[in-house]
Amino acid sequence: MELLQLKYFQTVARTEHMTKAAQELSIAQPSLSQTIKRLEDEIGVPLFDRKGRRIKLNRYGRIFLEKAELAFSVLQEGRQEVVDLAKLNEGSISLAVMRTPIIPDLLGSFRRQHPFVRFRVKQISRSTIQHQLENGDVDLCITPYNWERTKPLHSQLLMTDEIYLVVPKTHPLAAKKSVDLQEIAQEPFVLKANGAFRETTDTYCRMAGFQPDIAFEVDDSLSIRGLVSEGLGVAFFSSLTLRTVKDHSIVPLRISHPYCRRTISLVWNAERYHSSIVTDFYQFILDYFKQFHENPSSID
Repeated sequence: MELLQLKYFQTVARTEHMTKAAQELSIAQPSLSQTIKRLEDEIGVPLFDRKGRRIKLNRYGRIFLEKAELAFSVLQEGRQEVVDLAKLNEGSISLAVMRTPIIPDLLGSFRRQHPFVRFRVKQISRSTIQHQLENGDVDLCITPYNWERTKPLHSQLLMTDEIYLVVPKTHPLAAKKSVDLQEIAQEPFVLKANGAFRETTDTYCRMAGFQPDIAFEVDDSLSIRGLVSEGLGVAFFSSLTLRTVKDHSIVPLRISHPYCRRTISLVWNAERYHSSIVTDFYQFILDYFKQFHENPSSID
């Protein structure tokens, strides 16, 4: 049974005249008659009483017409819901992001150009982000996790984010421009409690041959900064974070060995439909991160 058969049946049932129905549907009358006959054969009972050229809906036909019209009504409601949702999503962007203080500036800068855009932003979860991208829950993802380019997910490198050691301005190392990570192996550390950045810094400490002496584990950069400023430990900050910090009580030092950095990528599902606003934001993200290549030493 096809929707076209139901549409033809509905028209014939309303007009109770095969020729008029054929004219209204812009098809040949014999073709319409054959379609109605096939529909009756599929159902197993006649839907019309026929007397010569006249046809009249019978009691089977009236029951079937009621259900057919209900089906068309439900389909129309479904179509309208899809259209309404598509219009809503045309101005909406779903984004999964890493923890970095530049995100508010990124979103705010784009919104100044597109004041009616709506963002739905969630923190990255390593265990769920791939599924969310694949099923369309997330349009774009800004991630520090290493990402293999596998269909349908594509990735674009945004930047290499250098990792610095941050010490209080009263620290003996504060006058130096750079430091070997082994030089601070005995220092107390203020570290992120968990997440991708913590995984990365732990890896570099192991490469330098030590396990950090953790004095504090906290979640936010502001608390880490305050603890370092008070001389309660040293910490790791990324270049992205340091670009937003205006605090003269702490001093960032480059790490000469090992060279500490992480890569930041933009990931999306190339096989999913993306609205024009998502496409615009994709390009905006690429352009936004170019400033960090053009002005790499702005934190010094």
